Amino acid sequence: MKNDGLPSEEHARLEALQLLQLLDTPAEERFDRITRIAKRMFGVPTVLITLVDADRLWFKSIQGLDVHEAPRSQSLCARAITEALPLIVPNTLMDERFADTPLVTSYPNIRFYAGCALHSPNNHRIGTLCLIDTEPREIIDDDVELLQELASLVEQEFKATALSTIDELTNISNRRGFLQLAQQALSHCRREQQNACLLYFDLDGFKEINDNLGHSFGDKVLKAFAQILSQSFRTSDVFARLGGDEFVVLLTNTTTQEMDSVIARLKHNVDEYNVQHDHAINYSCGATTFAGEDSIEALLHKADQEMYTHKANKRESSTKLKT
Repeated sequence: MKNDGLPSEEHARLEALQLLQLLDTPAEERFDRITRIAKRMFGVPTVLITLVDADRLWFKSIQGLDVHEAPRSQSLCARAITEALPLIVPNTLMDERFADTPLVTSYPNIRFYAGCALHSPNNHRIGTLCLIDTEPREIIDDDVELLQELASLVEQEFKATALSTIDELTNISNRRGFLQLAQQALSHCRREQQNACLLYFDLDGFKEINDNLGHSFGDKVLKAFAQILSQSFRTSDVFARLGGDEFVVLLTNTTTQEMDSVIARLKHNVDEYNVQHDHAINYSCGATTFAGEDSIEALLHKADQEMYTHKANKRESSTKLKT
């Protein structure tokens, strides 16, 4: 298949996909219902809801296939998310863009493809609702509109997911979303015998910010710190606003030395922000490491205690300097 490049703003697109926390999750009736309806309406053997990850195409809902993912480089869906309108390919063998791709020349022997891009709640194209047949076929305009209507139902489910797992103010995971994703990440670390570290943050003097400058200004500070977290950590790390002015980050496959390096990068980014703004962001941080059997709740408790120790030490040092 000819490579037409990555979608614009690919990094932001992948962040939007990660925020939904749907990759590698079990099948769900709310999505399977839509693909079953599409399969019956269009009379095709295969209907998929796909999510286009960095290097793979993962299937959230599957009707008619016995695989759960495919290489992104081989997928027609990777092309579909680069286009504003649905991608319709009546006969893949007659289309030079796709005739030589393995998904056409071998299983599942795609001959007909119709894929409509699916948008995240913040309007990034993160996947497709697609129809597949092993025989060439035509599709009329009314059917394309119907496919788009079904795709909008999938996007409504994405919005419902975001409302339950994403913090509305900062647009990063909330407590519920963090616990779901962190539990999956720790399970992976146990299986692969990997290290993990958890960082717990609390913004210093945040009550005074709200009291003196107003809650709207406080909201700006919270959004700014969340953005700095996004810039400082890897897309594979799990970070969230737990509530109020408390934030947390879980770093998987990370040693203590690597954690120290990441903390230094965060401090550098916060310092740069403070130089450019009238009001400085200050924070206390507690850190703990994953011992192989710890639950996410136990890690949160340990890191929270370390954070309060750090905060108390900072207050004590400040008091000594004043005296």
